[in-house]
Amino acid sequence: MVTRAESAALTRRALLDAAADLLDLGGPEAVTLREVGARAGVTRGAPYRHFTGKDSLLTAVATESWERIADQVRALRTDPARSASDKLRGALRTLIGVGRDQPHLYQMLFRRHGHRPEDLGEGLDRVRRQLCGPAGDPAADRVRAAARFQDEFLAVVADLVGERNARHYGALLLTSAHGIADMELSGHLGTDALRATPDELVDTLVRMVTDAGGTP
Repeated sequence: MVTRAESAALTRRALLDAAADLLDLGGPEAVTLREVGARAGVTRGAPYRHFTGKDSLLTAVATESWERIADQVRALRTDPARSASDKLRGALRTLIGVGRDQPHLYQMLFRRHGHRPEDLGEGLDRVRRQLCGPAGDPAADRVRAAARFQDEFLAVVADLVGERNARHYGALLLTSAHGIADMELSGHLGTDALRATPDELVDTLVRMVTDAGGTP
């Protein structure tokens, strides 16, 4: 017999899956609690018992996505059969793959929030509240999940260039990966002028960082 807690967990899971599907199909504008509930096959009021609104729901989707990406990068990092350069190559391709396969999600994960003070933050105090916020706070959970991905990625980079240079090269690699994802999505990489593929560019990036010998 399914308990009330198990039933609630199943409903929440169905809502999150439905929201992720709608996001992939039409972007954030396509995600409404009414459409999510209908797609999940639950009562009209069910979404409101699990989420305070659309922002809360999308924040939960983003949090799960960050956790999933972090898990994938961690699996690469801890794979003893892979070299350090191959781990980095895999981590970059994982990130670019999200941009290719789920562009709406990718943009939501990395977009800068609105111009409200609570969105832009209030310096170190704002960051500290997010990182150390109570468990169950959707915004804090999202920040922690994103920070976990960053930590895993920087650990992969550190294995190749050392701890001292990990942040420098990590920033370079992430900005490059974002550029590759955007250029691929816009169709510019396949033009006669560039004639480059994402995999080729990732290979070049990893080779350049490896050849640099850990000296920025």
